Amino acid sequence: MNRLCFISRNYRGTSSAGNKAKTDYEQILRDLGATNLGLETTFYTSQVVSFVRNLMGIIHMSSKVQKGDIIILQYPVKKYFSLICRIAHRRGAKTIALIHDLGCMRRKKLTEQQEINRLMHADGVIATNAVMMQWLKEKGYTKTLDYLGLHDYLSDSVSRPPVQHSPLKVVYAGTLALRKNAFLMDMAKQVGNYELVIYGMHKGLPRLQTRGLVKVNPFLSADTFIREVEGDFGLVWDGDSIDTCSGHFGEYLRWNTPHKVSFYIRAGLPMIVWRQSAVAPIVQQEGIGFCIDSIEELNTLLPTITPEQLSEMRQRVVNVSSRMAQGCYLKEAVGRILQTMRT
Repeated sequence: MNRLCFISRNYRGTSSAGNKAKTDYEQILRDLGATNLGLETTFYTSQVVSFVRNLMGIIHMSSKVQKGDIIILQYPVKKYFSLICRIAHRRGAKTIALIHDLGCMRRKKLTEQQEINRLMHADGVIATNAVMMQWLKEKGYTKTLDYLGLHDYLSDSVSRPPVQHSPLKVVYAGTLALRKNAFLMDMAKQVGNYELVIYGMHKGLPRLQTRGLVKVNPFLSADTFIREVEGDFGLVWDGDSIDTCSGHFGEYLRWNTPHKVSFYIRAGLPMIVWRQSAVAPIVQQEGIGFCIDSIEELNTLLPTITPEQLSEMRQRVVNVSSRMAQGCYLKEAVGRILQTMRT
């Protein structure tokens, strides 16, 4: 019988969204009965130790992989991705790339063709959503494709019982920096019919101050945020403009499913998302929020939302949150792609 496998690694902390998602997916793969071909998961903060541990994990994998194995690789794996795929193929195993980020989109370190050429070393790809899957197909990836839709999110924390606020509270949480979310400074100036509640390192946007309907709070750990945040909606928006999501981070929302979406959902918050984002069709289909073209719409739109509408969205959020807590999105995607690859 073919084994489902993965390669654990060293994570330099789990406070970042990327590392949180990756450690969650390692656990979900374990729940699926997958075999770890690498070393045990560690959390050393030293860059040198991390490099050595991850390299040793690949060496360990090369001696443990067996014919017929199918290895889930959390992508990107930087310089080692092609090497791991070659080792697996020489031993009669297959690989599946589980995409977290595409370098050609987020950091612009690869061209689109370089990214596709690298991914073609894998026998299959699980994209973050249907939009990204279609993009990979159009750009030339010709092997097996599937997608997650939303990221799973494991946490023992339980969100607060819902309370509708007046005015409604829109929550934004994340790293605060001019290159990522400068739009918040303009948004804060035009808040009128709702309250904007921000969580993050204030030094990143020092001109952003608590005043009137704008509340700026310190960074909260993920589990604390899930337990304690009080709000009505979570905002998913990036860039320097309130009129559209712009810049590298904003444009990336056209293709990517932010981990922040799952973070908000686990905290019991319905979504406000950019209408042109890849996650917008999911939000609409699941009924877990609404889509906008511009931040300026919120002053008009939010006062029209009835308690009944908000209550229904919250219940749908609870249902999706329960699926995330059980790892359903990854489990189902892995099940579908394995079935396709085995037929």
